[in-house]
Amino acid sequence: MKPFIPAHGRRRRALAGLLLAAAACALPGVASARTTPAGAPAADGDAAARIAWWRQARFGMFIHWGLYAIPGRGEWAQFMEQTPVNEYAKLAGQFKPRHFDPDGWAQLAKSAGMKYMVFTSRHHDGFAMFDDGDNPFSSTKTAAQRDFVADYVKAARKAGMGVGLYYSPLDWRYPGYFFPDLYRDSAEAMRAQYHRQMEKLLSNYGKLDVLWFDGGETDWLSFGGDWSAAQWQKRAPGKHYGGGFDWQHDKVHTMLRRLQPNVVINGRADMKEDFHSREGDGALGDYDDQHPWELCTTIAGAWGYQPNMQPKPLKHYIQLLANVAGRDGNLLLNVGPDPDGRIDPAQAQRLREIGAWLGKHGDSIYGTRGGPFLPGNWGASTRRGNTVYVHVLNWPGDKLALPAIPARVVRASVLGGGAAKVAQSARGIEISVPAAARDDMDTVVALQLDASAEGLAPVR
Repeated sequence: MKPFIPAHGRRRRALAGLLLAAAACALPGVASARTTPAGAPAADGDAAARIAWWRQARFGMFIHWGLYAIPGRGEWAQFMEQTPVNEYAKLAGQFKPRHFDPDGWAQLAKSAGMKYMVFTSRHHDGFAMFDDGDNPFSSTKTAAQRDFVADYVKAARKAGMGVGLYYSPLDWRYPGYFFPDLYRDSAEAMRAQYHRQMEKLLSNYGKLDVLWFDGGETDWLSFGGDWSAAQWQKRAPGKHYGGGFDWQHDKVHTMLRRLQPNVVINGRADMKEDFHSREGDGALGDYDDQHPWELCTTIAGAWGYQPNMQPKPLKHYIQLLANVAGRDGNLLLNVGPDPDGRIDPAQAQRLREIGAWLGKHGDSIYGTRGGPFLPGNWGASTRRGNTVYVHVLNWPGDKLALPAIPARVVRASVLGGGAAKVAQSARGIEISVPAAARDDMDTVVALQLDASAEGLAPVR
């Protein structure tokens, strides 16, 4: 993931130290299928069929967990603090979590109303959380002596969750990532690791539902920098990496479609994507019902563990979920377990509260598409069948005025209980709900139409 940086100056200092970091880097040494989630296709490789279950799911859990949990300063701590590779590697000797409970993680995701999970199989630090053969820098060859990916996959499947894996082709241990042309042998060794590890992940853990790449775009090489002169500078807009190194993503794509024909992938490895990733609350963006997309963000603090990071109020997450679904996207909400594998109790409680809200209002999120009323300051809307769900997040007054649609509202009600009044004319629709029936977080008004809501063109 991109780093959690509270001050922009810190990022600039890190980039300024890139040459020093690369010089310090040392080249490292060297099941059965399951039933697919509800609505998942059987096996035909068709993109629209592959993504169907994922679009219906709408809400998932991201889990960032690895050696970086030990210092507790986020998953980018090694790079931001320029920790020497060999020194950072010593953390593997301390990584033996006493309370790792993947079944507990999966049950928490389920109680939060989430439908799929994505676990970090390997982050940018290069530590593999799975069995990678003779690779000494992996969880099976160090203190833990455990294949965390295998344990996670088993638990997620048992809980009926969609199974996703995060993977970073980028590896900070290889100078060739920062200087792919100057250190070509290193870059090619990193690429060989990427191809080898992808084959293992795609072959050894049964059916996967989501593959979440990060840091594998060619333009990420050198962190988007240009070293044509003696000083690092950011590549100009529209200027792409023009060196001789090639990730050979086409070979990986061919392999993954052969081994996992129905896995859905994001677009962070220069492959044809099934869905696009938007990162962070500030990347919510606009309505898009043409290209599947997902907003990933943290429940608190960085992606990797930081102690005492308190979640935001429940209202924040409910409104974020409504805004994402109303823009026709998915929400992937991240937790970072501590070094022993425990999820912060306050964060876990907030997740359960989200699940309790979805227990009453889930019909307005799951299996819906965004629209037809485009998002505004008032809120957003979702739809399924003949029903439009109006998520009023901010009442503009006694009534909410919406544009006209070519369908008649035959009934209106408030999800969770309560009455709603609707006045419809050629000019538009007015919705009113008594103050006592309004919800400060999200008043969800269900409008039953006399025709399908799914074919209506978006209106603002």
